[in-house]
Amino acid sequence: MSTGYGTLWLALLLGSGNVPAMESPASRQIAVDQGVGPHTQKHHQEEPTGAHKGEQGHAEDSPPEVHLAPAQLRTLDLRTEILQPRVLGETLRAPGEVRLNAYATVRVAPRITAQVTARHARLGDRVAAGQPLVTLSSVGLAEAQGHLVVAEREWARVRELGAKVVSEGRYLEAQTTRQQARARVLAFGMTLDQVDELLRSGAAKADGTFSLLAPQAGTVVADDFLLGELVEPGRALFEVTDESVRWVEARMSAEEVARLAVGASAQVGYGGAWIEGRLTQIHHRIDEASRTQAVRLEVPDPAHRLHPGVFVDVVAQVGGGEPVLALPETAVLRSPDGDWQVFTTGDEAGAFRPAEVRLVRTAGGLAVIEGIAPGTEVVTHGAFFLAAELAKGGFDLHGH
Repeated sequence: MSTGYGTLWLALLLGSGNVPAMESPASRQIAVDQGVGPHTQKHHQEEPTGAHKGEQGHAEDSPPEVHLAPAQLRTLDLRTEILQPRVLGETLRAPGEVRLNAYATVRVAPRITAQVTARHARLGDRVAAGQPLVTLSSVGLAEAQGHLVVAEREWARVRELGAKVVSEGRYLEAQTTRQQARARVLAFGMTLDQVDELLRSGAAKADGTFSLLAPQAGTVVADDFLLGELVEPGRALFEVTDESVRWVEARMSAEEVARLAVGASAQVGYGGAWIEGRLTQIHHRIDEASRTQAVRLEVPDPAHRLHPGVFVDVVAQVGGGEPVLALPETAVLRSPDGDWQVFTTGDEAGAFRPAEVRLVRTAGGLAVIEGIAPGTEVVTHGAFFLAAELAKGGFDLHGH
């Protein structure tokens, strides 16, 4: 009877659905094959979904990026440019020498024998146009100043009387004497403003003292004189030059110079850096000793890195050729694995990522590369710092 009651109880439970069905080995294998079951469910729970999953995929597929704050960008003076094909042509190399830009240099000298009484500028000073450089005293100028004061007063008296009162000859004599007296002090080196100040002050200022002024703004590059020295007319006391543009003179064979043209671009190498310049003049004489011909370049030098007498390397571009992708040599660096790389801008402001390239050749401070698409924005200045930050895993330029 107990067996009958047990059978009845089991039948009732199965009918109500409260007891799970027995799982056979065959049914368990089918469930696994269909992708359901305990192991599959656990796998679905651990798999990332949504944005997190996308971030993991991006981190695995994309190269690392360097992120810089605006303050860091300003500190590094980071510069970029859009990479575009350009024609470099063939290059000619020659040694060169930096020289003063004679068209932007003036010599300051007295026009009369005088003694130096005061110095107002020194070697290396930057001076403005019209700034006093040195004060001189001259006996000859004192005489000329006194003569001017007398002639000016006589002319004022005659002019007030008029030509109808005084004779025509006396009128012309007073006018001519006054003009000659003014011309004499101006020829001795006084300026119009100094002459006007002398005439306002009268004989008290006719002491032969005058100042030489800077004819232009620039830097004092020579001041070879002593205080108290008696200097002759034409003796250069100062040289003032505009250092923003330098001259570089290079010598090449006549055959090489024949391939150059005024206006052609050129690069000047000094101290591990290359500066863009332009060929402005070709000399028309051949040096008899070296059988070379000189060419002159104008090189902007706002940082004042080039100084007269310094020897440099000159690379001039000639001819045509196929367009190539070129960057400054400092923009192409070795990656940790030994390949060449440049840095391109990322998707966000201040983001930069390395891009592998092939270095074809270098010419005049430029590196010809391949393996990157034209139109890519690349870093031309500051790549070294980006590579250092990438290698170190990021560092704070300001030490914070």
